[in-house]
Amino acid sequence: MPAADLQTAVPDPKIVLVLGGGNALGAYHAGLYEALHEGGVVPAWIVGTSIGAVTGAIIAGNRPEYRLDRLRKFWRPADERGWPMPGDVMPEGWRRTGAVIETLMAGRAGMFGPLGSYPAWWHRDQSASSPAVYDTQALSTTLQDLVDFDLLNHGSMRFTAVAVDVETGEEVLLDSARQRLTADHVRASAALLTAYPAVEVEGRLLGDGGLSMNLPIDPVMLDPESTPVLCIASDLLPLSSRRPQTIGEVAGRMQDLAFAAQSRRTLTRWRAFFESGCPGRETCRSVALVTTAYRDQEQEVAGKAMDFSPQSVLQRWNSGRRDGGALVHQLRSGEIAVEHDGMTIHDAAGDGRISA
Repeated sequence: MPAADLQTAVPDPKIVLVLGGGNALGAYHAGLYEALHEGGVVPAWIVGTSIGAVTGAIIAGNRPEYRLDRLRKFWRPADERGWPMPGDVMPEGWRRTGAVIETLMAGRAGMFGPLGSYPAWWHRDQSASSPAVYDTQALSTTLQDLVDFDLLNHGSMRFTAVAVDVETGEEVLLDSARQRLTADHVRASAALLTAYPAVEVEGRLLGDGGLSMNLPIDPVMLDPESTPVLCIASDLLPLSSRRPQTIGEVAGRMQDLAFAAQSRRTLTRWRAFFESGCPGRETCRSVALVTTAYRDQEQEVAGKAMDFSPQSVLQRWNSGRRDGGALVHQLRSGEIAVEHDGMTIHDAAGDGRISA
């Protein structure tokens, strides 16, 4: 669906896809993109944090006909290990918890693995630029295999990864429109301290952008272009959920709130900016911000972001694909549209439409 075919009051809006962080939950992004791809919704720009940056790099760094195949190779590699018991024998919660424990012990093929020695908990490790529990060189190798970095840097789709400077706390935008990006730039965006080591890029020690901006819509809103925008923002951690009943559910809910509340504050801030007439700008840009989130988490367990088991990956992928299909339908029907001016926030799950 070219932008010109959207049911919108503004012709040819720029389509931007924003992908948040959440490690193994990122299979939801892949399913969402599959539905957008099949519906002909083509982003002009992808902005990602952490696993969202990894997913975005695979999309932007491949020709359209190869993107889904590369995403499947990333999420279901040929040497993927799994618990040998069928799902109908082991209770689902046990299976998922076992998968989390397996990842914690052995890592995840193609992404990260245990260090050769125990991390330096109480003393400085002079051999490491950034001490961590796992090594992530495997992710660099995977990205080099799955991403055409010449296409990523010079293709028609702009790509931005968000990281944070470990020393200053400054948010860092790694943008194909401004610099040449490599696998290390993407790996830096996904370097969640202390699990993964920070990555030195262009003289700066960088860590996971989700520590500062887990749903990175700021780069889109701060972009100086005046072109109307349709921004699809995919969050992996839900703001609302049922009341937790166990210690494990409380731990999982704590993780959700730490990142989802950050995203809510970002949305609230930009809504207030547009409601006040976009101070400092001659006019308010036309923006339709469509939020979608991985809400189908009834079966998830504490540590869910480390559950890379094929069954869990497939469930999240399918959830993203369903939500993406519904979103494409809303775009085709005109339920979601870019207005002539100002900002409109749409919840693609159907929880409401808020104008600003």
